[in-house]
Order: sequence, then structure tokens, then C-alpha cells
Amino acid sequence: MNRRLRYGMVGGGSGAFFGPVHRRAASLDDMAEFIAGALSSTPERSIESGRELGLSADRNYPTWEAMLEGELARSEDDRIDFVSIVTPNHTHFAIARAFAEAGFDVVLDKPMTTTLDDAEELVRAAERAGVVLCVTYTFVGYPMVREARRIARSGELGAVRRIEASFRQGWLSTRIEAGGQKQASWRTDPALAGAGALGDIGVHVEMLARWITGLTPGQLCAEVSTHVSGRMADDDATVLLRYENGARGLLVASQVCAGEECAIDVRVFGERGGVVWSHDDSNQLIRFHHDGAKQILTRAGAGASPEAAIGARLPAGHPEGFTAALANVYRGAMLAMRARRDGQTPEGLAADYPSVRDGADGVRFVHRSLVSAASGGVWVDW
Repeated sequence: MNRRLRYGMVGGGSGAFFGPVHRRAASLDDMAEFIAGALSSTPERSIESGRELGLSADRNYPTWEAMLEGELARSEDDRIDFVSIVTPNHTHFAIARAFAEAGFDVVLDKPMTTTLDDAEELVRAAERAGVVLCVTYTFVGYPMVREARRIARSGELGAVRRIEASFRQGWLSTRIEAGGQKQASWRTDPALAGAGALGDIGVHVEMLARWITGLTPGQLCAEVSTHVSGRMADDDATVLLRYENGARGLLVASQVCAGEECAIDVRVFGERGGVVWSHDDSNQLIRFHHDGAKQILTRAGAGASPEAAIGARLPAGHPEGFTAALANVYRGAMLAMRARRDGQTPEGLAADYPSVRDGADGVRFVHRSLVSAASGGVWVDW
């Protein structure tokens, strides 16, 4: 396949927060072109957003159902190749399942769904259709997160013993949703989001822990809180984990750490050393050795492996950031899409992305954490 992939977007229209970021990321490697959209839940706003973005009238759709119908009516060599879904959580399942069952590849924002039953059904739907379904856990696209994964999974740390991951924000320290703030309004409504901090940022730290180590929890124990009076969804969570290999974990997701912007830290320690990655210094990875030596690896510097280098677009010393990390996730998915169309298996380090199963495991983490918390913080099976 030697042409750019064509894609449509559901959501992400005028005033949207992440839609423009997704479009920039998808285009960063010149592998895809944005040609169709149903960009709002309101048909009139959807059409207006499409006009603003320069979509042609015949591919500027009022609803996602109209986009699915319209693209299926086109010949296979003219229709979109995949859909990017950047809508509120409660809409993910119906839209993603419909496009997957129609044979379109799917890029879907996290959390994948709001219920575990829907998550498992979406896994089955994608597998039946044989399509690529990528869930955009952006932070696993950072090159030094991938370097941490290589080190941890290669056995260089020895058996992993301790995993700690935290995501701290302060933007929901007050009840801004009461004033109509759009992003806060749906994220703090359980009917629309499924869960609060756990679903919005907790899934990110759980995925980082699983992505780096490859370990699956056996049990977890959660304390889930709502600190802001009048809020319906959780805004703070602490989860202890017992992994199947005997490792212990601590995951923290809080959106009431007043003053914090986007503080993410991951620490993994084994028998012979550890690795530490921080979002504040995302272009470097700290590696600890058993003899007490500390090594700082940089994204494109000496000592970085091909797994890190493949995700770097700039020379050493030139920092890359969030959009580039999301672009790495898109690139991995798009390479898999190309391979699928050529009847091949995707190969190489770049063809790597969070899968539909990763998305379902994230939903399971939220579900089991809420079950534990509702039972008074008891240990529950994964």
C-alpha cells in the first residue's frame, strides 16, 4: 500500500479540546489525510465545524450514522480507511462497534468504554471483523517509556518487585462543572464518563505500569474518593496491586492536587535495578543499577536503544512532546492498518500500539477498583 490512509473523525469539532491534537498527531508522519467528519453531536454544529476545517460538502456529515452510511456507499478505493473517535466516553462503544463491524479500522480515545461488558463485546467485535482497533493511551508513545519497557521486559532489572505510577492534576480542585465548563461537565458526570478520575487519568497510569512491565495484576485494593462537595464522580483514587509474579504496585490518580498541571511519574524496581520516568522530563529516563550507579538516558542520546530511537523525530537535545507521543501511537496503528490491507503481519518496532485488549484491560481496572472501593477497600481478584 503506497498511498496515504484516509480517515474520518467523529467528534473533535469547534471548541473541542483533543480533536485538533489528534488531527495534528495523525498527520505528523504524512501517513494519513483527514477527509471526512461528523464533528459534533449537534448536526448543525457538526456541519459548521466541517466547513471551518475545509471538508468537502459531500463528506461533511451531520451525524456519525450518516458518515458510516455515506462512506459505505462509496467504492472501497474511495471510502475512508479508518475512523478516529474523540467523543465523550459514553458514546465510544456504539460508534466503535458500528464502524468495526462495517470493516473500518478504528482509533478510539480512552477509556475504551464505560462498562466492562461493553469492553469485552468490543474486543469480540474487532476480532470477528479482523480490524485494527487502537486505543489512544498517549503516554506509551513517548520514546523513553518504550525504552523503560525494553529494559524491564528484557530481564535487565531482574524480577520486578515494585511498581509505582501516579498522575496528579489540580484542575478539578473546585467544582468548575457547576459553572458549565464543558470538559469538566461531562467528565464529572458518571452517566457520561462512567467514572471520574479513575476513568479519565487512572487508566493512563495502569496502562503505563502494564505496558512497561508486561505484568498482569492478580488482585487489587482501592480507595476511591470524591473530595469536592456536590460532585457526582470520583476525583481521587489510590489503588494497591498484587501482581501475579509477586510484585507489589501502587497507582495514584488525583484531579484535586491544587496547582498541579499534568504530573505523571512511573517507577519500576527489580532485583538488580530500576527505571524512573517523569512526564516533566519526558525526554529522559533515569536508570538505577544494583551497585548504586545512576544513569540518565536521553531520547536520542548515547545508550538509547532502537526501541526509543524509532519514536524520535529530532536530533538529540531537541525536546519532543505530547503531540509526537500521540503521533507514535497513530503511526503504530497505521502501520498495522497498512499491513492488514496488504495481507501481511506488521513488523518492526514502529508497528506498536495499544490494542483493543489493552483498552478492555483498562476498563477492567476501573471496574474492579470501583468494586473494591464500594466494598470498603477489600482486596478483589482482577
